[in-house]
Amino acid sequence: MKYNKLVRNKIPDIIKKQNETPITHIANRTEFLKALIEKLDEECKEFIQTPNIEELADIYEVLETLMQRMGITEIELKAVKKSKQKEKGTFSQGIILDEIK
Repeated sequence: MKYNKLVRNKIPDIIKKQNETPITHIANRTEFLKALIEKLDEECKEFIQTPNIEELADIYEVLETLMQRMGITEIELKAVKKSKQKEKGTFSQGIILDEIK
C-alpha cells in the first residue's frame, strides 16, 4: 500500500516489528515543509472527527515541528499571539458572528 505521507520517527521500526518492509526516504527542506502542512491538515481533520487529547497532542507535535523548521521560537509565536489578542481579542468568550448588516 502506498502512503507518501510524513510519519513519526519510530513508525518504520514498528512496521518492521510486524514483519513488513517500510520503504522510506528523508524529505528535503521543501518537501518536508509541504509534508508538515499536509500533516497538520490531516491531524486537524482527525481532531474534528474525534476531539480528544491524543488528537490535540498530534496537532501540537506538528505545530512544534513546523515552528522549528520555519525558525520560529515559542517566544516569537507568543509575542504575535499577544499582539493579536491586544488588537482583536481572544476566542475565550465564544462569540459567534451570525451576520453583518
